[in-house]
Amino acid sequence: MTTEEFIAFLNTGNPVKGGSDYHKKMVQLSDEARKVTDKINNTYRTPEELRVLFAELTGKNIAESFSVFPPFYTDCGKNLTLGEGVFINAGCHFQDQGGITIGENSLIGHNVVLASLNHGLAPHDRGSLYPAPITIGKNVWIGSNATVLAGVTIGDNAVVAAGAVVTKDVEKNTIVGGVPAKFLKNIDQD
Repeated sequence: MTTEEFIAFLNTGNPVKGGSDYHKKMVQLSDEARKVTDKINNTYRTPEELRVLFAELTGKNIAESFSVFPPFYTDCGKNLTLGEGVFINAGCHFQDQGGITIGENSLIGHNVVLASLNHGLAPHDRGSLYPAPITIGKNVWIGSNATVLAGVTIGDNAVVAAGAVVTKDVEKNTIVGGVPAKFLKNIDQD
């Protein structure tokens, strides 16, 4: 199975059953991602070198305006799409099998977790993985130590407060915070 076939299957939202060919491909891509993130994390790299490594990790072109402060962790990389001007701060963990898209000029704070997979809830189904995309709009700011769960869309210009756990969609031009994250206020448009 090719990586493209695997990603296309994940993007249908169908579960990945433990031990299946899809699960085996997931493990293979995870091994490859760890090799690349090891290069990213274990020695100083220039911004240009980091962009080259992110292109290898994602299999996509990376904008010159992209910036990351390592360490950075992912267990796939191939279902991650980064817009122009995206900044990812140190210590982030992206579980992108279900798909993660980050819109242009968005800022991702220290230690943010983006988790696009869930396990089955029933004990007999715990080995199954259920992918759902995370979509982050343009000009979004996600504060340090926030977690965004599978299937969540964050609208343009929104702010997620530090430490929030986002379980539901976030409207554009709003601030959310707390566990679980709730609406705090609208953002004034200047």
